[in-house]
Amino acid sequence: MASEMLAKVIEIIRSQPANPNASVAQRRAGMEKISEHVARDAICTPVDAAGVRAQWVEAPGADASRALLYLHGGGYTAGSIVTHRAMVARIARAAKARALMLDYRLAPEHPFPAALDDAIAGYQWLIGQGIKPTKIVIAGDSAGGGLTLATLLKLRDLGIAMPAAGVAISPWTDLEGTGESIRTRAAADPMVTQDNLASSAKAYYGTNDPKHPLISQIYADFTGVSPLLIQVGDSEILLDDATRVATRARAAGVSVELEVWPDMIHVWHVFAKILPEGQNAIDKIGSYVLARTAG
Repeated sequence: MASEMLAKVIEIIRSQPANPNASVAQRRAGMEKISEHVARDAICTPVDAAGVRAQWVEAPGADASRALLYLHGGGYTAGSIVTHRAMVARIARAAKARALMLDYRLAPEHPFPAALDDAIAGYQWLIGQGIKPTKIVIAGDSAGGGLTLATLLKLRDLGIAMPAAGVAISPWTDLEGTGESIRTRAAADPMVTQDNLASSAKAYYGTNDPKHPLISQIYADFTGVSPLLIQVGDSEILLDDATRVATRARAAGVSVELEVWPDMIHVWHVFAKILPEGQNAIDKIGSYVLARTAG
């Protein structure tokens, strides 16, 4: 049974004024305005990661030899280091690693494959800093979860040394929205809607085929990809995006840990400050990263 705070979280989300006609710039500014402040003891250091604006986020006790490359959510059209920094600081703390957050380029100004190119550049920059691939985990939420999977697939295709693992939180892996949960969970998930996803999807894939495996990973061949941890809520419309990609990766021989959290909504981790399940999920990510980068 979910904690009592879940109802409060959903109430808070539903109480926010909706503006379906908001411009991309307004949505981006709105996300930043309501973002949680990062923990005071977290050290945030801006860097240029091979031409990609980025920021190291480090909590006390971090092992400098281990890194989390984090790709934020926001439908490929919004989100930033600012919007996700507090959550990522919690994940970095749990994983006892430094997190490199990327401000990858956003659509519609920069459609596919700009975000993917930036993610690859950020990963190679980490290796160039002397961090071993076996000590790197790529992680992301929502669109960033799909981008995490796309990055792993592209690294494999390029013949670049693979990271220790990938972590996908509520990943968006089907930009056409063909999963049943898009409809069956619509009333339960206050975080995202099918209409919002559809407009963001078109802005991202542009003139490309939305079935391209690096755009919609439910169509990808995951052979040779790093081990995966996938977390998804049972009440979110992207539930089927997560379960279908997990099935496909397992069929290709990938080690996949799929966690379906009862009653949880899209990227519930962001509410970890008040939602126990959010921190519990972050703690599980931390344990997974520690185990995969041990030795």
